Amino acid sequence: MKPGKNLPSAITIFGAKGDLTRRKLIPALYNLFTDHQLPPVFTICCVDFLEEEEDAFKQDLLAGVNEFSRNGKAEEAVWNEFAAHITYLQGDFMKEDTYRRLRKQLDTFDKENKKNSVRIFYFAIAPRFIEVIADALHVHTMCGRDQQDRIVVEKPFGTDLETAKKLNRFLTKRFAEKQIYRIDHYLGKEAVQNIMAFRFANYVFEPLWNRKYIDHIQISVAEEVGVGKRGGYYDSSGALRDMVQNHLLQLLCIVAMDRPKFYQSELIRDAKVKVLKHIRPYTQQQVFKNVIRGQYTAGNVHGGRRVAYRKEEQVQPASNTETFVAARLFIDNDRWKGVPFYLRTGKSMPVQSSVIVIQFKDSPHKIFKDDLTPNRLVISIQPELEISLLFESKVPGLKMKLKPVEMDFTYQEAYTETIPEAYEALLLDVLEGNPTLFMRADQVEAAWKVVMPILDAWKKYPSKELNLYKAGTWGPSTATELLKPYAKDWFRLSARGESIK
Repeated sequence: MKPGKNLPSAITIFGAKGDLTRRKLIPALYNLFTDHQLPPVFTICCVDFLEEEEDAFKQDLLAGVNEFSRNGKAEEAVWNEFAAHITYLQGDFMKEDTYRRLRKQLDTFDKENKKNSVRIFYFAIAPRFIEVIADALHVHTMCGRDQQDRIVVEKPFGTDLETAKKLNRFLTKRFAEKQIYRIDHYLGKEAVQNIMAFRFANYVFEPLWNRKYIDHIQISVAEEVGVGKRGGYYDSSGALRDMVQNHLLQLLCIVAMDRPKFYQSELIRDAKVKVLKHIRPYTQQQVFKNVIRGQYTAGNVHGGRRVAYRKEEQVQPASNTETFVAARLFIDNDRWKGVPFYLRTGKSMPVQSSVIVIQFKDSPHKIFKDDLTPNRLVISIQPELEISLLFESKVPGLKMKLKPVEMDFTYQEAYTETIPEAYEALLLDVLEGNPTLFMRADQVEAAWKVVMPILDAWKKYPSKELNLYKAGTWGPSTATELLKPYAKDWFRLSARGESIK
């Protein structure tokens, strides 16, 4: 029995007036409602410290759905039916009275339905409130049942290894590990989930998925945007913490993990942790040879002028915070020993894209003189959801002449179903008690252990080898040098999703 489907559900969102709630959470919940994926009986309690009339609050949420939902504008009757389940509770996260009133509201919901509901507490709040709210939920006994009560914690989960360990200890003293859902929205993306299906349901690829046949792997997440209004947060974080420690390392885990015995959440999470634990740690000297950091200067992105990072709002004028990272990592296990994994992410880049490239080794015994291009598998997460395989083919004609061609699979052409947003998949999994796509405590800590030598080296030498690049370019040239001798350049997509390298 899936409790999310069969029991009343009470979803509490702390930080209800925030951007995440308006842009992602409520549109996702509304889409689940219209798709009949929410339980028949549910309530959404929105908590924030700002005073606002409930009707005005709901109108603002409706505007968010109309702007950000994948299904476009909401139908009035359907929205009204959904909105009837929403309440707004104004309260200061630091005051006991907020939690007493919330507890009363949740208890009343249970009494009215004559059943104990599944309780979800979503922390859409600044990190400084995580411990405050978690402790209050514990003290007021709102989240004490292992099977039915869950908290959802957004990144950043700590700012380094020690703070992540401290937060894990704090939470696991109050909740069971199975109740804690550390969310990374990248893992909810359809194309990311499909990587596992692609690997383990198609045996044609599994025998090739190792050091014998694969030359190197690139994982690249490029962002067109600058830091925007997040300068205050970003300047104390940087690309390594903001993107590499979570998103890129999670993608690496899915690509590199061994086949689990079954499709079962703990076996899958065990396999991911094993990958992280086998990533080769760097000495301080090795960091500067294997990791490139950059920062954007003034430039143009799609014809629009972009100021330098140091000129962005709430950024220190002499900041050495990185907006670009390229790293070469090695996984020292039997499957991957000697195969470089190249990770790259940056802001103010020409195209918004997330791409994984599996570059196979060249043919060991060539019989054609123009057999020049090795096979390559490209998994595009955005902008296009696509998997393409590059292989050699004979050009039509009387001569034996080869030319590399691509065989493509695209979601748009293969399926008529609409693709759910990442938060829809993840919220449904929380309701149903499925932790497969969420990070366990040991996985979070293992990921921090990978990046800590890099953070420590940069902290000791804050301005050493900080490479500048113009906004609207693909980052510093030193990132390309990192690829040698395996590749001449990073694979990237054009604005239309067509390969340009």
